[in-house]
Amino acid sequence: MVADPVADPVAAGAERWRRTAAETGRADRAAAEKGVRLAYRAAGLAEPERIVWAGSPRAAVAAVRELEGAGRSVRREVRTLPWAAERERLHARLGPAGWAEHWARTGAPLWGTTRALVERIRTGVVEESAGSPAEEPAVRLVLLDAVLGQHDAPWLAALGAGGGAEAGPLGGLAAVARAAGWWWPYERVVVVTERPLELHRDEAGRLDRGDGPALVFPDGFALHAWKGMPVPADFLTSLGTLTPERIRAEENAELRRVMLEHYGYDRYLAESGARPVHRDSTGVLWRIDLENDEPVLTVEVVNSTPEPDGSHRTYWLRVPPSVRTAREGVAWTFGLEADGYEPVVQT
Repeated sequence: MVADPVADPVAAGAERWRRTAAETGRADRAAAEKGVRLAYRAAGLAEPERIVWAGSPRAAVAAVRELEGAGRSVRREVRTLPWAAERERLHARLGPAGWAEHWARTGAPLWGTTRALVERIRTGVVEESAGSPAEEPAVRLVLLDAVLGQHDAPWLAALGAGGGAEAGPLGGLAAVARAAGWWWPYERVVVVTERPLELHRDEAGRLDRGDGPALVFPDGFALHAWKGMPVPADFLTSLGTLTPERIRAEENAELRRVMLEHYGYDRYLAESGARPVHRDSTGVLWRIDLENDEPVLTVEVVNSTPEPDGSHRTYWLRVPPSVRTAREGVAWTFGLEADGYEPVVQT
């Protein structure tokens, strides 16, 4: 049973933070700056003398590295300490079991996809900001000083910040998160980033786009991905001209798998002269041997339920390389052993 968000304020708050985590478009700079000042006052700090805006986390890292007279990072006072105090307070009130249930209803549904996005952004910033491997640790240290803004949504949802009012010890943090992206708090200067202009994800919440960048910031910093896997920008433009020969020639195993998926297993099998390795009443098992990589095995199955035009749709199921029969492969997709797969009706 799905909770009614009108009658369930916890569910309503979690839903608002889910939308915030995926928010795109220009930041509300006035609201973000108001939130920054509120967070400083709540931490017992003097308000920053200056707030600097950057078009992306990449630009923010560059700005931070060039700051002069900013003072030390106050992330611990602004974010870490109030965060920990609120979590401790809530944990004491709910108890271990109650906290686990509360987390499952609020922060947990956002955690996996949001953290994966954060790590992908960090990786992209390091790749584009560090001129050499020796410079990477310095860039990573700057990234550790960041407050994640909208991407702190899982914890803000769990800790009850964000009912809309800028109240409580996390009110300033929540206000910035609703209005902007990552930000860097120092004694006298704060650097705040814009939100992405575009965010493209698949059904699983992974970065995914086949015709352009999956994540785009206002200053042009962008990330390209196919079903969550990072790919070079020019790689996507080449997908429309793929051939079996080009796929076999690709040395990067992960990119080659993307090529196969985009090209289509059925088309690749037909054009490369592949032969089935096993067939039975469940379907046909095909094997694609790839140089310097494990083989790709797929089971060709036909839907017994006809389409409106009377045709029967064919599906290609990717299965582990250890599979030896079509039945074993189909059974694997259901989490069963081959002997235990006995469908009464195939659909």
